[in-house]
Amino acid sequence: MRPQPTIPQRFRYLLLCSLLILWSRGASAQRPPLPSFEVASVRPAPPEADPNGGFWSYAGIGRFTATHVSLAVLIQLAYGIDDIQIANKPGWLETNLYDVEAKPEEGIVLTRDELQPRLQNLLQQRFHLVVHVETRSTSGYALVVAGHAPNLKPTTNEKYGGDFVDISPGQMRGVHWTMPQLAKYLSRAAGFPVVDQTGIAGSYDIAFSYNPKPETDSTLPPLDVALKQATGLLLKSHKVPVETVVIDSVEKVPTAN
Repeated sequence: MRPQPTIPQRFRYLLLCSLLILWSRGASAQRPPLPSFEVASVRPAPPEADPNGGFWSYAGIGRFTATHVSLAVLIQLAYGIDDIQIANKPGWLETNLYDVEAKPEEGIVLTRDELQPRLQNLLQQRFHLVVHVETRSTSGYALVVAGHAPNLKPTTNEKYGGDFVDISPGQMRGVHWTMPQLAKYLSRAAGFPVVDQTGIAGSYDIAFSYNPKPETDSTLPPLDVALKQATGLLLKSHKVPVETVVIDSVEKVPTAN
């Protein structure tokens, strides 16, 4: 017969479990809070707001402004992801529009790294947004080097600090892009997630044009061909791990300013 644990053994076991629980709570409590904007205004956009006329800005103006944008766009900006990386979206997430004006504390220059945690905090406070992050495997592309060496132009102008992005259907142009950034922007153009597997460090100036609708006649090459010609990089079909922001709960109407 298997001997039963003695009372002291049981006591030590319960004590150990209690200590582990207290430690985990303490570790959670010690996480530094997200920084916040000093002042912020969040309002539903007017009913006549054009969903195709939304815009946002923060680089070089000392504050974050977003006009006629959806909460889906705000989540993308806050977490540095694309729309395909948001899961469990309520139907209104991409149709309801909002106007946001937010200013950080004195002395803070709103780079991308300074904006994201403050915007996350703002969405948590005003929309009661609760999310968790999962890594999911899905069909997409791996960004790889096409041949023996890429054809990339290292950045020489540090002025924009990685925030200069000029992307429209058929054009991709930017300054101070890392390979993960390029993969992110290619995801939008390709319509599938793209992950960086080049192994290339540093930042580069990227510029090329392509035919956004391969089914139509054009003098421009399709995206994958234009990318290879301009950079020596290749989009390779692949099952890729994608960091996905899963919405647990969110409210449609923001709390009062």
